[in-house]
Amino acid sequence: MSTLVVIPARYPSTRYPGKPLVELKGATGESKSLIRRTWDAGMSVKGVDKVVIATDDDRIREAAEAFGAEVVMTSGHWRNGTERCSEALEMLGGGYDIIVNLQGDAPLTPPWFVEELVAQLSADPTAEVATPVLRCDGQALNEFLADRREGRVGGTTAVFAHDRHALYFSKEVIPYTSKPYADDAETPVFHHVGVYAYRPAALAAYSGLAMGPLEDLEGLEQLRFLEHGHPVLCVEVEARGQKFWELNNPGDVPRIETMLAQMGLE
Repeated sequence: MSTLVVIPARYPSTRYPGKPLVELKGATGESKSLIRRTWDAGMSVKGVDKVVIATDDDRIREAAEAFGAEVVMTSGHWRNGTERCSEALEMLGGGYDIIVNLQGDAPLTPPWFVEELVAQLSADPTAEVATPVLRCDGQALNEFLADRREGRVGGTTAVFAHDRHALYFSKEVIPYTSKPYADDAETPVFHHVGVYAYRPAALAAYSGLAMGPLEDLEGLEQLRFLEHGHPVLCVEVEARGQKFWELNNPGDVPRIETMLAQMGLE
């Protein structure tokens, strides 16, 4: 199936303005922008026909074109990356069976996350959208809980039914558990990885759906699908020893740089 990867990127941000151009040092001390590292992650995915960056900001366009990325200039009024991906697909003339939204704040996304996502969406005709989830070990769960105690919004968690179709996504830590976990212990909490794969019809319909109260409260774009009855498939992926975290706040920069160093990524 033909696959398009779109990396939506915008400059304004409530929590971290200018985030796509933030520099992150790798294992050798070399700095690369967040958008460059995300582009590299997208280009490493097997079986992809095209990777583009979708933005409305000339600063991001100039930076992206400087390292050889293909850029699609989209409208500035979109509220989230899914809406921006929808316009990017339209501007490219369609023609893809699956469109992947690789969000621009997830430079540590392993290629097999996306490859498994595409494979599972292709295999489940009842799903219109798919997104990866990663089971938290005790260390990851404790970092989530520490973020919430300190008033920071960290990652997003997901709960899903027996058929792996999503029940809910939240910036709170769900499901609730009072049990303490060792750093290497398996927990019942799943970290939602900020990547989506859509069938073209679902993506095209998204911008015409009204924002619901849950999306508005949580600030999570995928809840619009759930609020309008569109099934979202949660695909469990394995870290294979690789660290994963999104860049949500300025405080995440040293955390991600430490992970880059630990994994030996330049």
